[in-house]
Amino acid sequence: MPRISLFNSPFLLGFDAVERTLDRVAKTAQDGYPPYNIEQRDADTLRITVAVAGFRPDELDVTIENNEMVLRGKHKDENEDRVFLHRGIATRKFQRRFVLADGIEILDAAYDNGLLHIDLARPQAESRVRKVAIRENRATPSQTVNVKAEKTDA
Repeated sequence: MPRISLFNSPFLLGFDAVERTLDRVAKTAQDGYPPYNIEQRDADTLRITVAVAGFRPDELDVTIENNEMVLRGKHKDENEDRVFLHRGIATRKFQRRFVLADGIEILDAAYDNGLLHIDLARPQAESRVRKVAIRENRATPSQTVNVKAEKTDA
């Protein structure tokens, strides 16, 4: 069954990238581990707090890849000699992606008591108005360019 595009209107030109971004967000939203909060600190800054209990700061990685912030966690040394009667604390490796708008910058990343705090700043939206000059086309038939189709032997 063909997929119906939300952006196939003739009034929405050049929004292909937005549609691809929405597809990426839909794919990454399905995994619930590790849990996180997103809070607005003030008008221009956000904080993402990720619960990474059981991970040390050197086992965590934060990178920016094509307008996505990617958080990865992987334990470096698992003690296989331990015998658990119940294991309720997740220690599996993880990868969590956050799609970022253009211009979003990471200000800081800090680890505190099993929580990873990442502070982000979003740029102020600029109002851009540009006047487009309209040229009057006064071409006469002798001034128009004639395009001739040439035959090629195939």
